[in-house]
Amino acid sequence: MNITPTSAVTATTTTTGASTPNTQENAAFAWEYIKKEQEAALAIPVIRVLIEVIRKSQAATIMGLQKDLEHATHNLKQCSFNTSISLNSVCELFIRFVTRTSFDFPNFDQCKITLIERGEQLSKKSANSRTKIAKLADRFIRDGVTILVHGFSRVVLSVLLNASAQGKRFSVIVTESRPDSSGYKLAERLQAAKIPVKLIMDGGVSRIIDKVDYVLCGAEAIVENGGIVNKIGTYQISIVAKAFKKPFYVAAESFKFTRSYPLNQSDIEFLKEEKDTFQACKSCSKCEHPESLTIDSPTLDYTPPSYITLLFTELGVLTPSAVSDELIKLYY
Repeated sequence: MNITPTSAVTATTTTTGASTPNTQENAAFAWEYIKKEQEAALAIPVIRVLIEVIRKSQAATIMGLQKDLEHATHNLKQCSFNTSISLNSVCELFIRFVTRTSFDFPNFDQCKITLIERGEQLSKKSANSRTKIAKLADRFIRDGVTILVHGFSRVVLSVLLNASAQGKRFSVIVTESRPDSSGYKLAERLQAAKIPVKLIMDGGVSRIIDKVDYVLCGAEAIVENGGIVNKIGTYQISIVAKAFKKPFYVAAESFKFTRSYPLNQSDIEFLKEEKDTFQACKSCSKCEHPESLTIDSPTLDYTPPSYITLLFTELGVLTPSAVSDELIKLYY
């Protein structure tokens, strides 16, 4: 999770005459929380900011309050979050969750208090999600298994650390996870926990897959059809795993459930904002005209549900086909 202290909520006046909370105050609130809680899920600081928006909003009607929340979420999405897909999901889920019963209260002040309470409930639920996921996934980690992990996921790390704390003996193979080499970070954390770990090149997955019992990865987003958007390279690993009949498991919080339905790799472009291309290194001596080259280096790819065995979430252990039902429960 990478956030810079840019404006999260812009102070403005809505058509209802209500003004949203101070920009810098809310941005600083999220930034300070993240600096203090490095391991916190993205949902928690975002929810805390939105709760503050409700608490400080001067709106006098539900419609005005909703406009303040929508304005705040729009500006949060402009911040430098490197997990923009998850951010979108958190904001949508928050607005839906806290305003679901807003029209049941004729007294607006009481309604506002209830909305804040519901926001606090959602924050607490998000804070406990990793612990629940680790417990649910624990029975899938047996003594002697070898697990292949791609990318750095705090949920996956929680699952592995929990299993180790239970006294289970297993080993982990971690890919480098280019282009940001996040696999090194995961390998370092596992090594510090005295979990046997080996780091391999991304291109070496097919060479070692026969030594693996299953694949475990996180997700940036879980889409409506049960597929996932995750670190580039996840899709090709899932293809190799299926070819060798190895289970492919995903561990992720429910706030990453996203109301989108990609059919192929091109369909995930609208889900993210970062630029996927960058110029090749001009000092490369192997290229005659390196300045004319452009390297296509996307950070995410889409893995269809047909390649996924199970998803571990705090809502339960789900098959990909069950995701759409859970989305309906979350949003409706």
